[in-house]
Amino acid sequence: MFGKRTGDTAPRRVQKPAALPAAPTAAASEMRQTPPKPPSYAAQAAEQRRHSEEYYDVKTTVFNALIDTIDLTQLAKLEIASAREEIRDIVSEIIQIKNVVMSIAEQEELLEDICNDVLGYGPLEPLLARDDIADIMVNGANLTYIEVAGKVQPTNVRFADNLQLMNICQRIVSQVGRRVDESSPICDARLPDGSRVNVIAPPLAIDGPALTIRKFKRDRLNLAQLSKMGTITPEGKTILEIIGRVRCNVLISGGTGSGKTTLLNCLTGSIAHDERIITCEDSAELQLQQPHVVRLETRPPNLEGEGEIKMRDLVRNCLRMRPERIIVGEVRGPEAFDLLQAMNTGHDGSMGTLHSNSPREAISRLESMIMMGGFQLPVRTIREMITGSVDIIVQVARLRDGSRKVTHITEVLGMEGDVVTLQNILVYDITGEDANGRILGRHRSTGIARPRFWERAQYFGEEGKLAEALASAEVLDESGSPLGDLNA
Repeated sequence: MFGKRTGDTAPRRVQKPAALPAAPTAAASEMRQTPPKPPSYAAQAAEQRRHSEEYYDVKTTVFNALIDTIDLTQLAKLEIASAREEIRDIVSEIIQIKNVVMSIAEQEELLEDICNDVLGYGPLEPLLARDDIADIMVNGANLTYIEVAGKVQPTNVRFADNLQLMNICQRIVSQVGRRVDESSPICDARLPDGSRVNVIAPPLAIDGPALTIRKFKRDRLNLAQLSKMGTITPEGKTILEIIGRVRCNVLISGGTGSGKTTLLNCLTGSIAHDERIITCEDSAELQLQQPHVVRLETRPPNLEGEGEIKMRDLVRNCLRMRPERIIVGEVRGPEAFDLLQAMNTGHDGSMGTLHSNSPREAISRLESMIMMGGFQLPVRTIREMITGSVDIIVQVARLRDGSRKVTHITEVLGMEGDVVTLQNILVYDITGEDANGRILGRHRSTGIARPRFWERAQYFGEEGKLAEALASAEVLDESGSPLGDLNA
């Protein structure tokens, strides 16, 4: 145990105060007689709020007594498991001294909450521990939402106040050398597992700090698991594996929350382990399993507004690092020009993601981002650069039932006049909806027997698997002929 500002090893005792109001116990609740009429929903909500306030009042008192008892500098020297045990012992003693009446379950909840407040991320810890949550959205101290199975739902998680929430935000961003305060109220960061974090604080966030966490699963997904989940068919999985293996330049396109980064992670699983890979990201999220990986991350400006390292600086620099593949976490600005230059100058197999709603729109987005960099180039020249650099666009989407699908695997063929020509290899057709509101559909080949990267597949000895996958993915019409590309 750690006595604060003393050399004793025993905790400094807290004077026994008058007993706090007894918190409701499970035993007492069971002894109450059942009322003749069940309480209304509003009454239940009011009762839950009252109990919640009582619980937080007790928690605040015990927490303050704990801070007065322990020396946090000494506690920080312990391992996490040992520190949690020390905190639990002291909190149990404080509960006895203060005569707090609690059930065993309530006391265990209080112990866990206080340990999380001191050593972890406070009320967020239970949500971060769940592997079925994709997003955590904190809208101020009293309102927290999560996304599960593609659907957003509220939770009963709350913070003591906005100050506690802000302290947790500071704890998260400080781990990666960043800060969030009134002078720098917007911050992107990441958790140790790579989960993406965004914080926007007052005065920009009017109702208190807004914290958004895009969680990553502990077990990294691969294409085989995406196939089992229905995101792509086994034939489509094989096509994507071949695309990654034969060093096609790939852009993954999709909307927010559609699974672009997850699919990019899965595609990198096809990269050989003897290739040198360099990743460039705003917040390091990619979880590559290859041994020869160099991870680069942008840097925000310091307090004086200097020292900022932008994505374009990273992409330029990695060209001098002898990369075999360059992977850009998200292309959102002038770095698109440098990435296309890299793809077009011998760095085959490079990959990146960008926001757009269709493969055709992805081409327009690339044009716009290059123009944002101030390059005074004719539109036709930019389009020729795109067609000479990008081989495949993979479109992903989150459907209205929350499911995520690969909707297009599209080749960039070239130019016809001033128009970029695209060719769909695999598409997803929505066929209907079941009684539970789930979208029904099918992936199908568009009948292209030999796509543009066929010669590349031959060079790597993958043409047999590619031909078999394309043939297996064909869907026949009533006459027995393959359905053509309806979206050409």
